[in-house]
Amino acid sequence: MASSRPLDLDGAVVAVTGGARGIGLAITKAMQAAGARVCIGDVDVELAQAEAKRLGVHAEKLDVRQRESFAAFLDATRQALGPIDVLVNNAGIMPMGAFTQEDPALVDAQIDINFRGVIYGMQLALPDMLSRGRGHIVNIASLAGRFAVPGAAVYTGTKYAVVGMTEAVAAENRDSGVSFTTIMPSKVMTELASGTDDAGRGIPAVTPEDVADAVVNAIRHPRLMVAVPDYLQTAHALYGLVPGWLQERGRRLLGDNRILTSLDIKARGAYDKRLAALSAKSDT
Repeated sequence: MASSRPLDLDGAVVAVTGGARGIGLAITKAMQAAGARVCIGDVDVELAQAEAKRLGVHAEKLDVRQRESFAAFLDATRQALGPIDVLVNNAGIMPMGAFTQEDPALVDAQIDINFRGVIYGMQLALPDMLSRGRGHIVNIASLAGRFAVPGAAVYTGTKYAVVGMTEAVAAENRDSGVSFTTIMPSKVMTELASGTDDAGRGIPAVTPEDVADAVVNAIRHPRLMVAVPDYLQTAHALYGLVPGWLQERGRRLLGDNRILTSLDIKARGAYDKRLAALSAKSDT
């Protein structure tokens, strides 16, 4: 995009959603190491505050499902640290299982957290960035936003939505001075991927730190779409050129439905329990 311009993270104000654990926490550490002043928002405010105290950053409660909560989080960040230079929409959940058996409450939670929350964040953070002619919005999506994943249909749909929306908003604001990036990791070794040792066999695995490094690099050297690992950038670009029949044959050979056949439900127990508690409440 023509508006893409590098942003110096030294002294920059960065807001990270879902920053209390996993990828969000790794991003927080990487931003802090780059000299940024960071505020993490998380629905688990006690954990967020504990991590913030340990790292020496700021923390606020944030439920991305609630527009008012998101607005309050951004306002608190500005009051504590100053105008926001970077918003990282990282909060997300990933239930797994057959589409027809997915709990309707979990369907709603994925749409609300993975997609609607990104909409709220962008709509609330962008006006100030646009008025300043400066800023960068980073949306953490997934390569599932380019390669459909059987056994994670709604999750896949939300990530497709984030990829497409980010591209559209970037085009709307291409001459604004604000940059946009969608980060698309493969399998990330966090709690979200628990129970997928066999189900995810053959999928390149990366660490939260790998994703965090990609975020920092995307801000310093802006790109609209970034795959993690980077060599998959070419793969997702070429995938659309492959005939449909060949795509399907390749998927069958790779066993792309292993989430449905080989997911370790027991190993995902703790994560699924936390998701159930989260989806049962409109404001936790």
